Amino acid sequence: MTDTKNLKYTKTHEWIKQDGTTCTVGITDFAQKEMGDIVYVELPKIGKELTQGAVAGTIESVKAAFEIYAPISGKVIAANDKVTKDIAIISTDPYGEGWLYKLDPKKPEELNSLMDEAAYAKITAEAKH
Repeated sequence: MTDTKNLKYTKTHEWIKQDGTTCTVGITDFAQKEMGDIVYVELPKIGKELTQGAVAGTIESVKAAFEIYAPISGKVIAANDKVTKDIAIISTDPYGEGWLYKLDPKKPEELNSLMDEAAYAKITAEAKH
């Protein structure tokens, strides 16, 4: 299990982890469980400039299609081709091998506007009621 203590979270259920000068983005375990069986993922193209809150891609499940949003502004520097070939990784390891894309952050200070693990746990607990 990947350590989730250093992750930041969005209200739209993306997580982001800063690794030096890059950031890795994925969807949370809560999100993948709510979606059900994921059948398709569309990741952002490498080189795409994203602004905080912009649509970065799409995930489709047997229930519906969900947009993936950019937690912070930045340039896409990598997309996880492994998840497009083996979509189950998003469900089995959402915080590790199931990451979606990496960003070169344009405004790293935007990380400060995101939730920590405790705040995210609180909103997901409320969503379950």
